[in-house]
Amino acid sequence: MEHERPDRPDTEAAAGAPRARRRRRGRTTLLIATALVLGVLAGTVTGYAVQYHRAPTPLPPLAQQSIDTPAPVAANADTSLRSINANRWGKAEDDLTRLLVETPAGADVQYSGPESPDEYAADYYKDPDVGIDNLLREGVRRIATLRWREHGRTSVTIRLVQYRQRTGAAGFQRGHGYMADPAHAGNAGEDLPGVPADFGHLWVDSKAHQEPGAVPTRGARAIARRGDVVMDVKYWNDGTDIDEDAVVELAKRQWERL
Repeated sequence: MEHERPDRPDTEAAAGAPRARRRRRGRTTLLIATALVLGVLAGTVTGYAVQYHRAPTPLPPLAQQSIDTPAPVAANADTSLRSINANRWGKAEDDLTRLLVETPAGADVQYSGPESPDEYAADYYKDPDVGIDNLLREGVRRIATLRWREHGRTSVTIRLVQYRQRTGAAGFQRGHGYMADPAHAGNAGEDLPGVPADFGHLWVDSKAHQEPGAVPTRGARAIARRGDVVMDVKYWNDGTDIDEDAVVELAKRQWERL
């Protein structure tokens, strides 16, 4: 039995029929973006052209028409480093000892003045020869020291150590990780109140220290840096107690002097 075939479209006729053309995607967006860019560019060029042909608008007069400056003079016996750099002279360029805090009334001042790097190394480092090498390598410039004793039981030493570059002062400030050792403060310390966290630190001894044949002492230390100057404040009490508020107040006073 012959089966009937379903009707099929004429493939040849279908092949000859015209196909609908597809519009390219993004073409309209590209045309709009190009028109916007050209519009902005044309507006900018037109604005410059208009301004170019206009007369310049005069500026308002200055409040001070002229600035009086001293006439240059030849160097003489009164010429100094400060007079040459008068416009760039800062506090730290003066006598460094002037930046030390004033001693309390009634305190017994044991020393106040400049300190040479070798004297400082002999007092500060366990190995002075290594210490002086470190100071010179880091570019130490000068040191000012103040020592006093008050109330018969409190000893204070303040040092201002100035370096030729800020990197030397920053290295000194950061090089006190040993303060956490039991032989020193015995703790990691804390931020110094009133001083930015990256520029100051305070340690208070966790316990009293006692040398053979001596009375026990307990101390605190504050280190802070401003520019190329580092302040190092050491505070000791004969006994087991220490007034942390007094240490912080002293450190703040010295910080403000800088």
